[in-house]
Amino acid sequence: MRSPPITTPLRCGAVLLLASAVAMAGHGSAMGQPAKGAKGLPVIRDAEIEQLLREYTAPILKAAGLAQQNVQITIINARPFNAFVMDGRRIFINAGALMDAKAPNEIIGVMAHETGHISGGHLTKLRNELANAQTTMLVGMLLGAGALVAGSRAGGQTGSGITQAGVGALTAQPELIRRSLLSYQRSQEEAADRAGVRLLSATGQSAKGMHTTFKRFAEQTMFISQSVDPYTQSHPMPRDRLEALDQLAKSSPHWPKTDPPELQQRHDLMRAKLAGFLEPPDGVARRYPLSDTSLAARYARAISAYRFADLRGALAQIDGLVQSQPNNPYFHELKGQALLENGKPHEAMAPLRRAAALAPSAPLIRVLLGQALVAANDAKLADEAIGILHSTLTRDPDVPEGYRYLAMAYGRKGDHAHADLASAQAAFASGEIKTARELAGRARNRFPTGSPGWVKADDIYSYKPPAAATRPN
Repeated sequence: MRSPPITTPLRCGAVLLLASAVAMAGHGSAMGQPAKGAKGLPVIRDAEIEQLLREYTAPILKAAGLAQQNVQITIINARPFNAFVMDGRRIFINAGALMDAKAPNEIIGVMAHETGHISGGHLTKLRNELANAQTTMLVGMLLGAGALVAGSRAGGQTGSGITQAGVGALTAQPELIRRSLLSYQRSQEEAADRAGVRLLSATGQSAKGMHTTFKRFAEQTMFISQSVDPYTQSHPMPRDRLEALDQLAKSSPHWPKTDPPELQQRHDLMRAKLAGFLEPPDGVARRYPLSDTSLAARYARAISAYRFADLRGALAQIDGLVQSQPNNPYFHELKGQALLENGKPHEAMAPLRRAAALAPSAPLIRVLLGQALVAANDAKLADEAIGILHSTLTRDPDVPEGYRYLAMAYGRKGDHAHADLASAQAAFASGEIKTARELAGRARNRFPTGSPGWVKADDIYSYKPPAAATRPN
């Protein structure tokens, strides 16, 4: 897991309250900068799930004209059904949304909605709206304060009236601006809904999954929404949102389409994998009882077994999965991971090599193979580990663990300069800038001046993070 910066998100979820205008006035207007001292969101990295989500979003992004922007999908380890965007480069989705969505089309619909936010430039527009709101509020506060001063100078009955007007201006202004901002964000959500349906239609896909998602929200909030003021919400009320979407979605000629069986199976495997890794054994047993002999159920139980039961029994279950789908790289990956995490790196190498061969474009599997090579504590394997990790991190540099194993591999060879540099890169990728700078300084002193290693170390040592800006709460 790693932690990205926290900024103000646009969400697909049912209800999100913006901070009051008073709170906004106390912060800088920049959104999208790391919050000072903020702890990041807990991120899940997984080769199988990331590949599936890329396939879900690729047609949508292409239809939106965003195929060249390298939009990344980030999975958050959180249970609520939610997805959001923080900038024009990333879509965040909770693991809970992936686990709750029964069909691929439901997640594809969510991704279409979030892509609608990106293609509509909603974050930039909201940022500008927030800046304007801050200016308006500050002017109003100054006018209110001026009225108070004028009242105190005038004195008497007239002065008292002006003072009351000043107090009214000070107290009413933040709430009016807050409601205006909420209204603006609701309009953005409605626009993203419409854009999502258009993108689904453009790619020949049904909007039924999006409709199902909002129907679920409406049913879950049926009683709560009766006592909620719709003008204090950042999203349209779920029932109103569903009604607006209903006609638009059902009018598409693609409404009756269903997901292909093979895609549905991969979706089921994804849900099972998340359950196996994130839920306790009793939760997995309830969700996937022994009476369920589907491939997904066996996957979840095998993962849970290796995490909480004996390795021998887990390996027997994993081998059964491999026999069912010999060319599924993620079943081989699971076997290698189970062996590696149980202190058997030599035995883990073969299944991980097989997984890497079956999924050559999956950097996370290659990092796991590199980890096994390093964990074998054999200097003869260090060069292979270095080669694998170097090539992998060139393709996906945002894997701090890969740099840590690379540092260990260089340490096996006694190459302290490159070990320090890799450690600095690991700290930098994790956002630990102070530690990265210290390690880079040490590495820089070990390399000949001007050499490639020296230049990389100097880049980290000389890095100056942008001024931190806090976000609205």
